[in-house]
Amino acid sequence: MMLLEPMTAKLVWLRSVALLSVFAALALFLASCSDLYTDSASSLLPDEFSSVGVGRDSLDEDMVLVHAKGAHVTLGTEDSAVKVNERTKMRVEFDYDFSIGKHEVTCGEFNKFAKAKKSALKNQVPCKSSNLPATEITYFDAVLFANAKSAAMGVDSAYSYLHAIYDDDGICVNLEGLVFRSEVNGYRLPTEAEWVLVASQGWNPSESWNASNSKYQIHEVCKKKKNELGLCDMAGNVVEWTNDWMGAFWDTTVVDFMGASDRNGVGERVLKGGCYKNYAENINLYARGDVYTVTSSTKAEYVGMRLARGRVPSPEWLNASGRVEASKTFLVANFATLRNVVSMDKIKLVFRDDITGNLVFVDYSSGALALTEIKDTLNAYHPDISPDGSKVAFCTGLEGVDGSSGIYVRNLDAKGSGLVKLDVKNAAVPRWQVTPDGDTVIVYVTDSGNNKNESEWRSKSTWKVKFKKGTFGKPEKLFDGAYHGGITEDGQFAVTGSQLLRVRVGGRDTVWYNGEQACNVSLSRERIRRVLFLDFGSKTGEAFVGENYDTHERLLVMDTAGTLVNSFAAPEGFTFDHSEWAQNYANDWRREIAVATLANKNGMHSKIVVLNMADSSFTELVSGTELWHPCLWMNASYSRTKKTEFDPDSAGIYMNSLDDPNAVISLRYKMELLWKFRDMVQVAIMGSSRPLYSVSPSFLSNGYFAVNLAHTPNSIYAIRDYYMRYVNPHLYKLKFLVVSLDIDFWNKMDNSKADNFFAKEYKRYPGYVYDENHNYWKDSNPRELYTYTSQAPYDDTLARRIYHTDRGRFIANGCASDGWGGKKPEVGQDSTLYDDAPELIDNSMAALDSIIRVAANKNVTVIGVIFPQSPAYKKTGAFGRYGMRRSLAKKVIQRIDDLTRVYSNFVFWDINQMGDHDFGDDMATDYDHLCSEGAIRLSIKLDSVITAIEKKNSH
Repeated sequence: MMLLEPMTAKLVWLRSVALLSVFAALALFLASCSDLYTDSASSLLPDEFSSVGVGRDSLDEDMVLVHAKGAHVTLGTEDSAVKVNERTKMRVEFDYDFSIGKHEVTCGEFNKFAKAKKSALKNQVPCKSSNLPATEITYFDAVLFANAKSAAMGVDSAYSYLHAIYDDDGICVNLEGLVFRSEVNGYRLPTEAEWVLVASQGWNPSESWNASNSKYQIHEVCKKKKNELGLCDMAGNVVEWTNDWMGAFWDTTVVDFMGASDRNGVGERVLKGGCYKNYAENINLYARGDVYTVTSSTKAEYVGMRLARGRVPSPEWLNASGRVEASKTFLVANFATLRNVVSMDKIKLVFRDDITGNLVFVDYSSGALALTEIKDTLNAYHPDISPDGSKVAFCTGLEGVDGSSGIYVRNLDAKGSGLVKLDVKNAAVPRWQVTPDGDTVIVYVTDSGNNKNESEWRSKSTWKVKFKKGTFGKPEKLFDGAYHGGITEDGQFAVTGSQLLRVRVGGRDTVWYNGEQACNVSLSRERIRRVLFLDFGSKTGEAFVGENYDTHERLLVMDTAGTLVNSFAAPEGFTFDHSEWAQNYANDWRREIAVATLANKNGMHSKIVVLNMADSSFTELVSGTELWHPCLWMNASYSRTKKTEFDPDSAGIYMNSLDDPNAVISLRYKMELLWKFRDMVQVAIMGSSRPLYSVSPSFLSNGYFAVNLAHTPNSIYAIRDYYMRYVNPHLYKLKFLVVSLDIDFWNKMDNSKADNFFAKEYKRYPGYVYDENHNYWKDSNPRELYTYTSQAPYDDTLARRIYHTDRGRFIANGCASDGWGGKKPEVGQDSTLYDDAPELIDNSMAALDSIIRVAANKNVTVIGVIFPQSPAYKKTGAFGRYGMRRSLAKKVIQRIDDLTRVYSNFVFWDINQMGDHDFGDDMATDYDHLCSEGAIRLSIKLDSVITAIEKKNSH
């Protein structure tokens, strides 16, 4: 998957236009330095960067040992003209030493492991010379290489994962269950802080392979001067992966910084250093990425890696609020894996982080799968998700412990909004229930302490209370005795444990399990009731199992007659705790699914797992430190018993859980808009991120209903195929088709999956394949497809708001402080590229020609638009951001204009005018995108163009 077009202004990469003066001075000093390898770095550094010593790595001669313990480094800058996520200086201190590669991993090294038998690396990278840096690798490829190197060198792997997922070319696009083990001394990617620390020792971008001397090509490693640590190519040649998630900097000091605690909205990773395409003055230490959004499955010909090695004994991450987190929780199983286990497509998990006392939840059907912590001052125990999946109830007291407790309900969102408290003296262990009358109630107990003493236990009681429209009703007592393990809807059967397994059957209380100790009792919500519990290696359990076992080593299952019917052993090295039946609210079929935490030999609750009782298999969901009280909620979007012409496992599924969300998320919501408004659309906007940002349907005021169907990544071929397959056959009221003519990247290939999504890449997504198998519904009327698409399991609330508020325009891009990006814009590729490949232009013109011809058959007017780019390109040899010589661009523009005399339904609108447009810095967000203010102005202009065409046609 190639690098992606920008998705949000907060994430748009604004390349710096000025090198920090202190580094400029440093560069002059280093220019006279010898590049001899030394055992210490003696350069004069600003106070923001420590000078560090180096030694020889005893394991790997291609690495240097960095004596970083006691050193410090500054990340970020105070320059207001740079991206938001690069601003604010943050001090990082080191309490450990580490080793780092002298040079970038070469393609020869990479391919050696890729060729090995049983290698997890499935692709070999392009390699004209074995000493060129390995590029065209994803973050996941880099992780697999690091693990392979660890195995070859006889050290433990720093990364673990469940499954590797590859595309058709063998490129790793996902590692399900990826966990970084910071305590392991294995090969890994360097952290951003480690990278900046070693790069600062002799920083001199003018001595790198950059746009002024590279001829837009990568070069063999170590052909430029080494820095003070003996490291090559830190500033240029190729950009390098780091280990960190992208997150904000804060005005604080962090020790052993490991990056953001979790992925941001699109899952960005941090890249460091410049490459052969960047000008030296634009390469700096604080830049963190590229002009495109960089995610774990991104790959490009100028992105490579450098390895590090070394334990991080006391790692610290920063969360989105700037709070230091000393422990890290990792999502392991993804939606596809979990769906195969539970056979549901609506799944949510909530649990207690016992370190913070807060609730954490995962919406597995979300397009942006992530752990979300509800930060609060409330100490939350025993969460239970409401029947509709929108709310969570919890209490402030712990099962098995006497004392005060309150019950609260809040929305299951990042803010935990809508918080309400049950106004009673004491309430604990809430459980949602839908009564036979259809009321939603919460069942609770007045105290959830030890139940061994019968008289004390009977002094407590079980209650229920209605909950409707965010408000509690009047509590109603059910019976004496605290039955917090669950009761049936008719109240005829109830269970509880801690320490005895007490049961209420037909109004009578009794003790089961021969009076032996039991806890974590849970009553299933299935039609066929089952009681789940843990014991303490009791004789009754051992007799049933047929062998001895220790406390909590077995999950036991009993029927409602008190007969043991099943048992399940904990995975080796672990014991169970906090076991619960999953909440199955789909009544089409029965699933016996349980969820529990696993405690290791030290008693740390380090994993949450799902148990599928049908095959006794465990699936790990979350890994971390002290994960308590999991609640798994399940439902189904569609009834499997309902007869329909559509397959719910395929119809409308235009995104899946293995995706880099940024790659297909815009098109996923454009498909939803297409099916929703197919009977109304009269103006359709298609193309790249330029119209995606710049054309607002709301400001087309001539009475025509418009939808912005632009998406990223894009090419003229993707526009053509999307139009032919979907827009032309289904938008039967269409009058105007607005198409972006991005001639500066008309170097793309028709049959390349990186350049044309509809060439190959679409086959990874069930919805597109399903449409293809039904001839794109050209001979039918797929009314239900909108419902299936809108209710598809991969749905992200933020993305929905961004793409649907203005019928498809990306609405979140604000204007940048430096507008068009400064006086010296960067050029992304060699402007002479087309000299040896004129067919690239011819093929692009042919694609445009085919769009116009097909549109003519339905009397649709095609408006071809060249969108504005930075006026500063007039002072370069390039037409725009991606090159093309200006002299060639003029010829291409003339060829496009000639089509207006061939086709009466084609109108050419060149807004850019070779840079002589009237969109100033106050209307731009980077080198080639308008911000919201610019979009309003451009849309009003487009409205006038459409009006003028209408007047001309009417005469």
